[in-house]
Amino acid sequence: MGARIEPDRKLIEPIELASRDEIAALQRQRLAATLRQVYANVPAYRRKFLAAGVRPDDFRRLEDLSNFPFTTKADLRENYPFELFAVPREKVVRIHASSGTTGKPTVVGYTQNDIDTWANLMARSIVASGGRPGMVMHNAYGYGLFTGGLGAHYGGERLGCTVVPVSGGMTERQVQLIEDFGAEIIMVTPSYMLAILDEYRRVGLDPKKSPLKIGIFGAEPWTNAMRAEIENAFDMDAVDIYGLSEVMGPGVANECVETKDGLHIWEDHFYPEIVDPDTGAVLPDGEKGELVFTSLTKEAMPVIRYRTRDLTRLLPGTARSMRRMEKITGRSDDMMIIRGVNVFPSQIEELLLRTEALSAHYLIVLTREARLDVMTIYVEVRPEADKPHSRAGAGEHLARLVKERIGVSANVAVVDANSLERSLGKAKRIVDKRNLS
Repeated sequence: MGARIEPDRKLIEPIELASRDEIAALQRQRLAATLRQVYANVPAYRRKFLAAGVRPDDFRRLEDLSNFPFTTKADLRENYPFELFAVPREKVVRIHASSGTTGKPTVVGYTQNDIDTWANLMARSIVASGGRPGMVMHNAYGYGLFTGGLGAHYGGERLGCTVVPVSGGMTERQVQLIEDFGAEIIMVTPSYMLAILDEYRRVGLDPKKSPLKIGIFGAEPWTNAMRAEIENAFDMDAVDIYGLSEVMGPGVANECVETKDGLHIWEDHFYPEIVDPDTGAVLPDGEKGELVFTSLTKEAMPVIRYRTRDLTRLLPGTARSMRRMEKITGRSDDMMIIRGVNVFPSQIEELLLRTEALSAHYLIVLTREARLDVMTIYVEVRPEADKPHSRAGAGEHLARLVKERIGVSANVAVVDANSLERSLGKAKRIVDKRNLS
């Protein structure tokens, strides 16, 4: 059931409860300014607009945005590292980056105003989750180029929480610090929260008696069944947070603790669309499709109609006036999310092809063991290299490359040549047994 936390109404910003007409008017104003900004300052966007036959002045109504071209992850890679920046590089105070299918990272930049906006939106998200100033916030998201840790950290501090920057790992110590410091809020991936639950039970502590009242979970898909298990075990409220580095980081949308019925998108800063994944046509609210975002206030690196590849649908607001998005149900591409890290089969393929004893025939099997995602790569040995010591060495080499280059641990099983099933059509590279539905 959860602890039935209610947000402090005094902390809710007026725009969160504004009328739809007020929100739409603000979006039109900010969209027009953003289109002018990228056209004037980002040659790559100016070329894309001209190729599509549109200019910023062609935008008059929100519906006109559909005439402008999409931005994809490929655009970020093609303009690596700084060609999509809309301000001089010296005005960028922070850079985050994530891996892509080719191994080249996608880079995002932030001005000081962008960092302040991000901190404010993360603080708003924590308030929507039931957080209040003065609460102790245990931050177990990873720090570094990944946006999760620093995004949560700055948001907690902006709200006035006492932030404990634990990062990931060392689960026994996580439990000790939650108990010793009296953490009331935890921000972490949902799968790692289950590992923390297991650790509570292992050391003989009753999770219901923990100080935790609120869990804000993101960076990977999770189900309402997982929510119920966590809430019942800890007697806490568990809410979903959404974001992606290309758009900002965490804090693009968040569930409201009083309803827990989907994630309210902070529409004063991000304009959402749902499009048909195949045709790109805009779909009406309520229909399922691919989520697309245009940033409304970013200075360093605005994005225009960024295709997230996440599948969901838009719904009317409930606890807030801003529209909700359903929990992400899947993706329109082949990306996997393993313990909060984005992994593409092509990344695995690139690495195994660097291992001389291994062929290009492989299968990735995803399971969940001891509450955590496990990735096992089955790959065929090349017949000419089929010797016991070659198999063992090749498997260890690939596992090490995956950890070093992609950032996740993987089990590697080197199997006989011609033993993996062949497909006459598109090769099936992933078998997901995690039961995320």
